[in-house]
Amino acid sequence: MTTFTPADFDFTFLEEGFCARDIVEQKINELSLSDDKDAFYVADLGDVLKKHLRWARALPRVTPFYAVKCNDSRAVVMTLASLGAGFDCASKTEIQIVQSLGVDPSRIIYANPCKQVSQIKYASAHGVQMMTFDSEVELMKVARSHDNAKLVLRIATDDSKAVCRLSVKFGATLKSSRLLLERAKELGLDVIGVSFHVGSGCTDPETYSQAISDARCVFDMGAELGYNMTLLDIGGGFPGSDDSKLKFEEITAVINPALDKYFPVDSGVRVIAEPGRYYVASAYTLAVNIIAKKVIMKEQSGSDEEDDWTSDRTLMYYVNDGVYGSFNCILYDHAHVMPVLHKKPKPDERMYPCSIWGPTCDGLDRIVEQCTLPDMQVGEWLLFENMGAYTVAASSTFNGFQKPDIHYIMSRAAWQCMQQIHAQGMPALAEEQCPGNMPSHCGRESSLELPAKPCAPRVL
Repeated sequence: MTTFTPADFDFTFLEEGFCARDIVEQKINELSLSDDKDAFYVADLGDVLKKHLRWARALPRVTPFYAVKCNDSRAVVMTLASLGAGFDCASKTEIQIVQSLGVDPSRIIYANPCKQVSQIKYASAHGVQMMTFDSEVELMKVARSHDNAKLVLRIATDDSKAVCRLSVKFGATLKSSRLLLERAKELGLDVIGVSFHVGSGCTDPETYSQAISDARCVFDMGAELGYNMTLLDIGGGFPGSDDSKLKFEEITAVINPALDKYFPVDSGVRVIAEPGRYYVASAYTLAVNIIAKKVIMKEQSGSDEEDDWTSDRTLMYYVNDGVYGSFNCILYDHAHVMPVLHKKPKPDERMYPCSIWGPTCDGLDRIVEQCTLPDMQVGEWLLFENMGAYTVAASSTFNGFQKPDIHYIMSRAAWQCMQQIHAQGMPALAEEQCPGNMPSHCGRESSLELPAKPCAPRVL
């Protein structure tokens, strides 16, 4: 395993007693001296480590293969490579990113069931053997283009309760699985296991249990045809922050008994998963600057009742990142984002109904349709937490607006813990035993409930 130094990661060590929020404040203070108050991220790699320790405790039988598509940051991939994670790659470029860090090809699964022939050949030439399929055409492509593929049959799941459904595009039914296994046998291909994905943002943990049961059926089909399957890939769908409706441990409480029932430890089946947002969502905080403002005066309603929701004005704030940039997650990932106030409002400060807009000239570029904020000025800042998943990876420079800089940080204690894991393998440590367990949010409350009425922002 490759050994990395802090310089390889390009992160800054946190001083003792400091956390991510302190670095956000420091960067804002630095930018206050300039007219260029560009949006920026602070990403705590120690939070990625914390998630890894949590995973090891909650899913001890399951090896994580990080879904690179979620956030292909070199620093994130390097952190997980150091921790011994595997990688779920969907393209030649993602394979190149991972292998450029010295990751052995055995730690990569090419988990795209519909691959370009040239990229299958690239995987073959670079030792990547594990790859998924869900159709006869894919089998024939692999038979012609890869010398030693280790195939994993992707089956469909009931992902009707997921935020982002995937089985509408990928996955074989149980009925077609037998036909595909028979065809693979005819082509002389080695099928080593089964994979599934319950959908991104899964809200029903029982979906995992049913999918694991279905995978057992396919394993039995393979055994009847002479296959000795040894790999189960339970995909992704794990929440990346604790403000999600379904908690991570609620999911693992369903997965573990299902694995014990259908794939007990003595079955000899290796179990992997493809977490993406789980690892990176909560590690990233985005700071955006208010670059413009519009005040919309309302006609008087004549009502004697007056509260925060019946204001004489509505405020429109325009900030320097939007849905064509980091907030593409709103369009593509069905994300619901709410701002965190940088400055604490005065006790008697009035709150107004507001909307928040991105910087481009497109009317679609709206970040928040309705929330409540104080009367802020151009040049002030808003923060958005849990912005590490499906944000920077899919952002563009539409209209000439550049992507925010990312400032990576890690505590020295987290670095020491990561080095210990890198040297000795994943230890059976409780979180409190590892000095890497540093709070990313300075111990402040991080849960967010979206109310029916416009949401008031939280404050640092």
